[in-house]
Formats: sequence, C-alpha cells, structure tokens
Amino acid sequence: MTEKNISKIIIYVFIIIMTTMILMISYFYVKKTYEDFDRQMDKYVQDYYKNQKIMLKKEIDTIIDVIKYNATKSDEENEDELKRDTVRLLNNISFDEDKSNYIFVYEVLDINGGDDFAKLLVNPNRPDLLGLMLSTNYKDANGKKFRQQFMEDIRQKGESFTEYAYKKVNSDTSNQKLSYFKYFPRWRWVIAVGVYTDDIEEEISRNREQLQKSIQNQIVQNILLFTLFLSIAIVISILVSQKIDDVLKSYQRRVKAKTDELNELNENLEKRVEGEIEKNREHEQLLVQKSKFIALGEMISNIAHQWRQPLSELSSIFMNIKFKYYMERLDEKTMDKKVREAEAVLEFMSHTIDDFRNFFMPKKSKEEFYLRGSMDSIMTIISSALSNNSILVDMDIPEDIKLNTYANEFQQVILNIITNAKDVLIQNKIQEPWIKIYAKETENNVILLIEDNGGGIKVEPKSKVFEPYFTTKKDSDGTGIGLYMSKIIVEKNMNGKLRVRDTTHGARFEIYLPK
Repeated sequence: MTEKNISKIIIYVFIIIMTTMILMISYFYVKKTYEDFDRQMDKYVQDYYKNQKIMLKKEIDTIIDVIKYNATKSDEENEDELKRDTVRLLNNISFDEDKSNYIFVYEVLDINGGDDFAKLLVNPNRPDLLGLMLSTNYKDANGKKFRQQFMEDIRQKGESFTEYAYKKVNSDTSNQKLSYFKYFPRWRWVIAVGVYTDDIEEEISRNREQLQKSIQNQIVQNILLFTLFLSIAIVISILVSQKIDDVLKSYQRRVKAKTDELNELNENLEKRVEGEIEKNREHEQLLVQKSKFIALGEMISNIAHQWRQPLSELSSIFMNIKFKYYMERLDEKTMDKKVREAEAVLEFMSHTIDDFRNFFMPKKSKEEFYLRGSMDSIMTIISSALSNNSILVDMDIPEDIKLNTYANEFQQVILNIITNAKDVLIQNKIQEPWIKIYAKETENNVILLIEDNGGGIKVEPKSKVFEPYFTTKKDSDGTGIGLYMSKIIVEKNMNGKLRVRDTTHGARFEIYLPK
C-alpha cells in the first residue's frame, strides 16, 4: 500500500464489503420475513377460529335473552303459543347468509340421550327432519356420534362446541361444521347455530393470499432498495477515492489550518462555554415539554381504557332494541327503559372526560354520597360484560354507609379494579368465576374490599402492579396505567390507601377512605 495505489485499494475493499453485506442482509431479511409470515398466519388462524366461537356464542346468547324476555310475559295458558311463535321466528333468522349460518333447535325428551332423545323443531336446512325423533347414536359422514358428544357437554356444562360433518345448505354433500349448542331448561330446548369450516378456510385462504402478495411486493421493493443503495455507495466511493490524493497533498495545509482554528478556539473558550450552557438550558426545556406530552398521552390512554366498557354496553342496548323491534315487542315502556340506560352510559362517558380534564386541577369540590348507590351505578354499567362471561357478583354493602369525597374519581377507581378482575377471570379461564364486593366501617375509615377467584397475583412484590406501564395481560390488551392512576386518585386526591393481597382463591383489593 503506497500513496499511489491507496485510493484503488480503498475502492476494491469497499465494494467487496458492501456487496457481501447487502447479499447477507437480503438473504436473512427474506428468510426472517417468511418465518414471521408463517407465525403470523398460524396465530391468525387460531384467533380467527376463536373469534368464530365467540360470535356463535353471542348469537345464541342473544336468541336465548330474547326468548327469556318473552317467557317472562307468558303464563301456562299461552306458553305453547309462545313456543310456536318462537319456532316461526327462529326459522326465519339467518345471521350470515353467505356462510350458511342458521338457527336449529332440538326439543329434548330424554336428557340422558339414546334413541328418540329429542325432536327437531327448527332447521331451515333440513325441513325433511322437522318434527321427527332423533337419536344420539346417529353418526355423521365421518362416523362421529356428534349428538351424543354435545348432549354429554349439555349435561355437564349446559353448552357445547362440537365439530362434525353435516349437509350444507343448497348442497348434497356433507361438509365439516363447527356448531355451538346451549340448553334452555325452561322449555327443554337445545338451541344451536353453526358455521361450515370450508367457509372459514376460504376466508383464511383469501387473507393468506393477500398478505403473501403484500409481503412479496415488500421483499421485492426492499431488495431493489438495497441494490440501489449499493450502486449509490459504489459511485460515492469512486468519487471519494478521487479526492483522497488531493486530501493527502493538502494534508499539511489542513493541519496548519486546524492549528489556527485551535488557537482561535482557545481564545474564545469562555464564549463557547456560555453558548453550550445556553444550549443545555434549551434542552432541559425540551425535556420538560416532552414530559408534559407523556402525561397527556397517559391521560388519553386512560380515557380510552374507561370508554371500552361503556361502548360495549351501548352496543348491547342497541342490539336488544333491534331484536325486540323485529319481534314487534318494542313497546313504549321498554323503549323508555333502554333510552334511560343509554343516557346513563353516555352521561358516565361525559363525566369521565370532565374528571380526567380536571384531574390535576386543585379546585375540585368533594360531595357526600351513599356508597351503596354509587356501587349500584357502577354495576349498571359493567353488569352486562360480567353476565355475558358468566361471572357471578356478590355485593354486600350496607345502605347507610356514606362517603365525603370525589364521587366520579371514586367510581373510576372501582370500575378499574372490577374490570381488571373480569379480565383476569376470562384470561385464566376460571370455572364458576365470581367477584365479591363488601364494605365495613371502622372509627375513622370506610373500607371497601373487592375479591375474585382468578388465581391471585403472580408477581413479587405485589405493589409492582401499581407501577406505571406494568401489565400482566396478554397480546398488549392492557396499558399498565389503570391501577397506577387508581392508586394516585385514592392516595393523593382522597387521602386514602389502596392495597392488594392474595387470598385462598385469588386477589383482594382493599380501599381505605377516611370518613
């Protein structure tokens, strides 16, 4: 290596290194992209089937809610007429025509199964079987006794998810089908709805093709980008190498120039230091501003967290109104009731905005209210989500306990804790889930306790659950802000204490508020 060939050596080495790097990056990028694609598709398929089950369950729960509502208005004399009306209604209900989604109903004659265990009341796909006796010994095209399977689940759990082969609508062939069965004890009906898995697989296949095309286009674009980058880098290296000789020749001149600059820098060192100090002050101001934006982001995240459940409640109210309208059961009294429920949810959402807006403002007034009334308001908002997930709530709060504090903020704390308990019970798939809420008084404090059977808190120390951004929820369902803000509200705004303990069955949150 000499002054004459140094520029050429630099060019060759640079081209070899850059080409090797680009090839390696491209190879590992393509390999990693396709591995990620396979993982994402596996997760997508699992989530898609899980969501299908949830949708089927919601459809049947909605139908049974409607039947229960109508049944409360009937007596023994007109109950048979109500059954006939319900059969006519269910024969005409179809949730998704494109996927052959329809309601079918068995009238159970022998809960233990066997021959003639039930009579088929509703099945738009098989009018030839209506009114006929059915047997649990019947086998589908694959030899599976699916009726025997779902009846075993009915006897144990009152519901069943079962896969089997069955004739498809407008077709003579049998396709694999996923159905949800639920028992309605009052009428001894098994009400079910299903979806054919070939429809599901067709939807998954379409999404797979779209995602695959998108990934392929992205890979091509990135490889072209890498190649373009390599070409530009080579051109630049050639241009730079041409300047190297000039740089070497002017080296002494530049050294002298740098020496002169250093002398000048020493002479003006004090001014430069002052300038740097001023820059540091500006940087500190930027950090303060950034912290304000982070606080604002936390507030917005909490508002979104608080609005999820009320929005779900509104959706449930509108669905209830829709079905009652279709059944011509939507009278003025019912409509007024649902409107009041919706107004209550909307008012709570409006109060949430006001509460978070005023959270750090010192001028807020306390008010006196009954603890039981406040808890009833909270349960009105969240009761639907709890009942839909079969979560039993046991509340024992004396009606004469009063509090003198910030009512809306108190309700936000309670709603946060109950919602977290619900999410834990669902996430851990607890059998017979329950939440207990009870209160007691001491000489100076009112103590509210909220307990669940979700298995307890698995982190140590327990106080870690109150740290910001800490969450145990899967798939980023939680922000880790709810309990952190709840502790701030209770301990800084209400001068109380918020604690958590493990019990025999799960976790218990304890709120101490001064009288």
